[in-house]
Amino acid sequence: MLDKTLQELSDRHIRPRLLLHACCAPCSSYVLEYLTQYFDITVFYYNPNISPEAEYRRRVDEIQRLIREFCPSVSFMEGPYEPEKFREMARGLENEPERGIRCHKCYRLRLCESAAAAVQGGFDYFTTTLSISPQKDSAVLNAIGREVSEAYDVPYLYSDFKKRGGYKRSVELSAQFSLYRQNFCGCVYSRRDSRQNTPDD
Repeated sequence: MLDKTLQELSDRHIRPRLLLHACCAPCSSYVLEYLTQYFDITVFYYNPNISPEAEYRRRVDEIQRLIREFCPSVSFMEGPYEPEKFREMARGLENEPERGIRCHKCYRLRLCESAAAAVQGGFDYFTTTLSISPQKDSAVLNAIGREVSEAYDVPYLYSDFKKRGGYKRSVELSAQFSLYRQNFCGCVYSRRDSRQNTPDD
């Protein structure tokens, strides 16, 4: 679906405005390299799942550095840091496995905020960098994106950015720009699980 959309834009010689929800600099690197060919992009950083706040701030700083050094034509917008919204959303789901219901609700939380920002800012499309991660189910993300798109009446750009070497390219760009790469998605539960799955020294 992404290929079809991009071909249609090229055929019509138009360059829409895209609000790109971003989770971190490494995941954004390839997505920005790819999509800046077709869109005028504003990166929207809304991730209330990330904790502690020092980790959140580090990721904000890193994605802003990536934009400055790699694609200065891209704009940046930071949403509110609302960890209480994530905690309320996750209530009762603390022991759900990664990629389970808690994660799906987290995707929805962030995509709803992104869609609302896209409407307010008059953007033509919105999407997220999340599908570049091998740990994220793009089919689930796209299904949620479709529902959110219909609810907010703003087009969602369907994607699976990990395909065709996208994830590999993000790793290369992360090395090129010495980007901070974390080993957990950002929430306290993913940090807990990453520690449990790390073998003792």
